[in-house]
Amino acid sequence: MRLLKTFGSIRTRLLALLLLLVAASFGLISYKIYNDSVHEVRELFDAQLSQTARLLMGLVRHDLSESERNEMQAVLDEALLLHNARNPDNLLGHEYEGKLAFQMLDDDGELLFQSASAPPGLLNDMIEQLGLALPNDDQPMRERLAQLARYLIGYHTLNIGEHRWRVFVLHDSRDYHWVLAGERDDVRGELIGKIARRSLQPLLIGLPIVGLLLWLTVGWGLYPLKRMADAIRGRAPDNLAPLVFPPLPNELEPMAAALNRLLMQVNQLLEQEKRFIADAAHELRTPLAVLRIHAQNALEAPDAGDREEALRQLGSGVDRATRVVAQLLTLARLDPNGIRLNMDHLDLLAFLRGELAELTPLALNRGQELILDAQEPGDYHLPADAPSLGILLQNLVSNAVQYTPAGGCIQVQLQATTQYLLLQVLDSGPGVPAELRERLFERFFRVGEGQGAGLGLSIVRRVVELHQGSIALDESPLGGLRVSVRLPRRPGSLA
Repeated sequence: MRLLKTFGSIRTRLLALLLLLVAASFGLISYKIYNDSVHEVRELFDAQLSQTARLLMGLVRHDLSESERNEMQAVLDEALLLHNARNPDNLLGHEYEGKLAFQMLDDDGELLFQSASAPPGLLNDMIEQLGLALPNDDQPMRERLAQLARYLIGYHTLNIGEHRWRVFVLHDSRDYHWVLAGERDDVRGELIGKIARRSLQPLLIGLPIVGLLLWLTVGWGLYPLKRMADAIRGRAPDNLAPLVFPPLPNELEPMAAALNRLLMQVNQLLEQEKRFIADAAHELRTPLAVLRIHAQNALEAPDAGDREEALRQLGSGVDRATRVVAQLLTLARLDPNGIRLNMDHLDLLAFLRGELAELTPLALNRGQELILDAQEPGDYHLPADAPSLGILLQNLVSNAVQYTPAGGCIQVQLQATTQYLLLQVLDSGPGVPAELRERLFERFFRVGEGQGAGLGLSIVRRVVELHQGSIALDESPLGGLRVSVRLPRRPGSLA
């Protein structure tokens, strides 16, 4: 959590990760380049030692006199610019010159000539450090060297005096010469390190430049996200219109679509809430006004009979207002965007028997007959939400009871097919003209002098929609209205 707070910005996290990866990559590349450079420069210096030894061997003959050797020594010293003190400006033509040391010996180990920088007794020290000394010290040096030639010829790294040396040994079996060419390891290491570090300079200079380019690139890549965040941040709280963005990258388009979809859903919920409040205010205004009138009449009644009638009307008005509030709350609860049905396997026939048993007193109170008609045996199972189906049945039956005259008949039929179950409620009431049937689903629309709020069929249709079914109104064979509800056995099978 502390790390997330430190790197709270996507840009900071991305840059930190990229710079870490780039730095690690540069480090590995630099390590590889440095090792390869050191190896190649060492190989180059070793080749220079070998070339120097072979060049000296080709220049010097075995039968040179002492004066010729001295003259050769002077020429070599002058060539290496080690004794030209009269012109200091020319002491070194290049910073890497004069780093070599060499010796030339005959087969008896006698020194013929050497460079001024060569350590004395180089060959003897080499034999001693390599552990090549023979136990017979009386043996002539020529023979000893001949026996040791295969061990001495080639490259060696030795500690001579205060310094470590890299030495190449070459033997000329024709002119009987030993040539030793060497370099001090500290001088060689200084040159190798300097050359290798110079090869790394482009990478070291390039790392900050790459970091700056990464900073600019990440900023440019995240700019659409910043612009999107600024647009959302600048929105007024009451502005729920869809967000309009300039062309967005593919990764941000789903986010923009999700935000707009969320805004649309919030807007729909607010609109439904406003509509519910407006509907409730509209529908409750009249019942409340009637209740006030009945209460006032009861207070001003001249005798007990009038007061009793006013109180009876007041009780009836309270019942009607209660029904209106209950239906409004039911309608709000069944809103498609505000409810999630608990779909479970339901035996609809058994469910109808239980619900109609509770509704039968309503019909008996008006002298009506309530009948359930279903063919048995049969498969009446389907996935459904039992509470909302109970609301559907209560509204259909109560509407039928309300509009059917005393002594009439209300019939509930249930039929099963392979794809759906058909639930029908028929009554023997006055019916509804064909041109008005579709309007019965509108809120607060009523036909005749019923006591309802005109919300029953709106609630029924909402329940049917939630179950992905269909509903239809037509003329009943009993003379009144027939409501037909198709409920699918599989959601979407009626689409």
